[in-house]
Amino acid sequence: MKKTTFTPLRSFLLILILTSISLSAQNTEAIKEIKGKISDEDTKRPLVFSDIIVDGTNIGTVTNSTGEFLLKVPYKYLDAKLVITHLGYERKLLDIVDLNKDLKILLTPSVTALNAISISAPAFNATTLVKKTLKNKSTAYNDKNALMTAFYRETIKKRRRNASLSEAVVKIHKQPYSNLRKDHIELIKSRKNTDYTKLDTLALKLQGGPFSNLYTDLVKYPEFIFSNEHIDFYDFNFENSTTTNKNLVYVVNFKQKPNINYPMYYGKLYIDAKTLALTSAEYRLNVENKELSSKMFVNKKPRQVEVYPTNASYNVKYRTQNGRWHYAYSNISLTFKVNWEGKLFNSTYTLNSEMAITDWKIPQAKLVKARKKMLRPTSILTEQTSGFTDPEFWGAYNIIEPEKSIENAIKKINKQINKKREKLKADPKSS
Repeated sequence: MKKTTFTPLRSFLLILILTSISLSAQNTEAIKEIKGKISDEDTKRPLVFSDIIVDGTNIGTVTNSTGEFLLKVPYKYLDAKLVITHLGYERKLLDIVDLNKDLKILLTPSVTALNAISISAPAFNATTLVKKTLKNKSTAYNDKNALMTAFYRETIKKRRRNASLSEAVVKIHKQPYSNLRKDHIELIKSRKNTDYTKLDTLALKLQGGPFSNLYTDLVKYPEFIFSNEHIDFYDFNFENSTTTNKNLVYVVNFKQKPNINYPMYYGKLYIDAKTLALTSAEYRLNVENKELSSKMFVNKKPRQVEVYPTNASYNVKYRTQNGRWHYAYSNISLTFKVNWEGKLFNSTYTLNSEMAITDWKIPQAKLVKARKKMLRPTSILTEQTSGFTDPEFWGAYNIIEPEKSIENAIKKINKQINKKREKLKADPKSS
């Protein structure tokens, strides 16, 4: 077999790198906050990554890992409806004017009757369907420049203890799916805190930031997994279909062929039967080969340290607006083992990142790069702790509702900042 160079969807571990941040004035438009939890009607199980959208707009968010959400809606949309969707469930519409905080929203599993043919597969095989989907970007996906507002969060944990928390609002200068130009990301507002005492003597930093999540857009960036060179290295097969909004969705499983030894991906693709558009995907990297999978992630490390991934999982979701699909949300979870030479015990680190599109528009003029504010694909968000003490830090920007562990981390950060302030007041020379 011809030897090829595989270009993985990657995030890196680094020892040190510097970048810059920028702040801008926040939107002060009057808003209504809607807060709630979305669960399965029958089992009461929280529904993770559900879509919550203001009908007729591009304003939205997703539920967190416990099914909770917080959405800030401008007053001018109070007469609109809230649209809630989740794969395999019936869509729910709610009048925004009647909604407040602490909502308990139950979604009904979809029981749309599907005939035997539609359940099994379309008229062509799974490999052909995936190739048609990847080539369908000009007709099924947004074909104009789009300026997207997104919220990004990344965490680093040593075992179960939070060691680093970063959050940011960014503007994504999204290029049309029909061309090969890369997207750009502009940093609007951010905050970060890292407790290096929990990271031993090894400073783990997630390189790429929002770009890592943006590159999970398999339709815009197929080269990271399904390039023309590597798509034939995978086996594809159908699973029973499902529905979303009563529309048929094909489910395709994929994994690397048995004779391929290089680490590749395996998972599920969800493809809309009508438009042949990818609606979502969930997949993992095969990390059985420690040495090769380590090279895909570790950019720099001390010689006496062995670092390798034990898990690398990805999720990406798309939304449709005016008949066109676009990237809406993604999350990445990476777990690493770190072994120091001569030490009896190893350390486990988990790096999580997620990004959600909370609003977007088609600008009248061409997208203009604000070079000073633009992030690079190799950027790492730098320390900016002041924002954690301000409960109104995000203003009218929509964010992903933090889960309990992140809320606790923010409380601890606030306590640390307040202790430093009190110490400085008591002894100004200590600074």
